[in-house]
Amino acid sequence: MDILEDFQNAIIKLDNIKKRYEELNEKLADVNVINNHQLFKEYSIELSSIEELVHNYQNFQSLTSQLAEAEEMLKTEQDKELQQMAQVEVEDLSDQIIQLKGTLKMLLIPPDPMADKNIIVEIRAGTGGDESALFAGELFRMYSRYAEKKRWKIEVMDSNETELGGYKEMVFSISGKKVFENLKYEYGGHRVQRIPVTESGGRVHTSAVTVAIMPEAEAADVEIKDEDLRIDVLRASGAGGQHVNKTESAVRITHIPTGIAVKCQDNRSQHQNKNAAMKVLRSRLYEIEMIKLQDERAEMRKSQVGSGDRSDKIRTYNFPQNRVTDHRINLTLYKLDMFMLGEIEEMIEALKVNMLEEEIKNI
Repeated sequence: MDILEDFQNAIIKLDNIKKRYEELNEKLADVNVINNHQLFKEYSIELSSIEELVHNYQNFQSLTSQLAEAEEMLKTEQDKELQQMAQVEVEDLSDQIIQLKGTLKMLLIPPDPMADKNIIVEIRAGTGGDESALFAGELFRMYSRYAEKKRWKIEVMDSNETELGGYKEMVFSISGKKVFENLKYEYGGHRVQRIPVTESGGRVHTSAVTVAIMPEAEAADVEIKDEDLRIDVLRASGAGGQHVNKTESAVRITHIPTGIAVKCQDNRSQHQNKNAAMKVLRSRLYEIEMIKLQDERAEMRKSQVGSGDRSDKIRTYNFPQNRVTDHRINLTLYKLDMFMLGEIEEMIEALKVNMLEEEIKNI
């Protein structure tokens, strides 16, 4: 059957999963396993995770068997009426199998173990001076509005505000349902083209901002020894309100083995800033561990921040033309005004679909 030529690798995987499903059913009927509550729970969870896939594959096998019989009948049957019936059956079964192939490919894609993670977002001004810093602030507000629509919670952890109201750096967390799954595609260089407020000649300038997205690590995800930390308390600085220059509430934590330093000052108490700094540090160290374990994650992290130069871009925001273009999927939307108000769902969904199609190709 030509319809199965591009599905042979998937069939091998599906056969192995079906075999494991049958093994698990046997194990769960074993008295020794039934009496071992922990083992019974583990096997039950594994069985549940592949049950839908196996049931669809069993249906797929039944349909392909019926198709083989219908095709054989079409070849050998002499009666014209029966031939027509066989042809209709072949076409109907082929359509069902094509649809089921798509379902099985989707189910074969392993779930992202970090999909439900909260995230730490780092936005930094790159090429473009004050204009870059202003746009960094606008990106922060864009993500904030999107988060509000999703009913996610945002917590500012550190910021470095400029005199014009922009940000050289903004570090914040976003927590909620499926945060990493939705925003992991935002990493990279974001290029803006517009006439700056400081430009008297009306010329369009190009500047850049970098965005890094890190899954927020839990305490169990990474071990941090107290003796590996140097904690400094210092006076906060910047345009964060009058209190920042009067109290030593800012905290800088340095992880001595890696040299990673994190400073948080946007909370009013030293204790809150220390907790926030530890959260960022833990996530950065977690990211390093993920890089060691997965080469593809290493490539992702490498491309996340880049050089901060405007040529290192994933997306362009062109204000004179009211357009936003994502260069990874060649998608352009002519509604930048709404995009900056947090209406970014269409772009995110397109990026998800593109990634899904790439993963399906590898099955």
